[in-house]
Amino acid sequence: MKSTQATTARRCMAGSLLTALMVGGLAGCSLETAEATRVNEPATLEDVGGGVSRITLSAQGAERLGVATAPVEKADGGGLTVPYSALLYDATGKTWVYVTPEPLVFVRQPVTVDRVDGEAVKLTSGPAVGTPVVIVGASELLGAELDVEE
Repeated sequence: MKSTQATTARRCMAGSLLTALMVGGLAGCSLETAEATRVNEPATLEDVGGGVSRITLSAQGAERLGVATAPVEKADGGGLTVPYSALLYDATGKTWVYVTPEPLVFVRQPVTVDRVDGEAVKLTSGPAVGTPVVIVGASELLGAELDVEE
């Protein structure tokens, strides 16, 4: 019961704040200011379908995250291998890696895990051999893509 009252109170406060900003607080804003803010954002997202976004980082954003990549390798006996640090799990248990098709651009790609062997993950499906995958900063990219705050 208290939880419902608290939720209702938060919604009312948020609505009041939004109304106040719309009536008086945004009068001085212009398109130039909004556009300048977009240009200075550390990351931009573009929906590519299937619940996946293309993330483009600014050079400063990538530097702050310390993004590092490693290539997908061919596994002994077939299949693919990626470093364990590249592997991500979503809330439903699906496994993913971030590939980087061009500098500062990252796209989440599904992978199928055969097994984890120490610091390496053997995949039965995933990005092609040689494709760079994110090994440092992947969880931060996922948080940015899914709009998760600390």
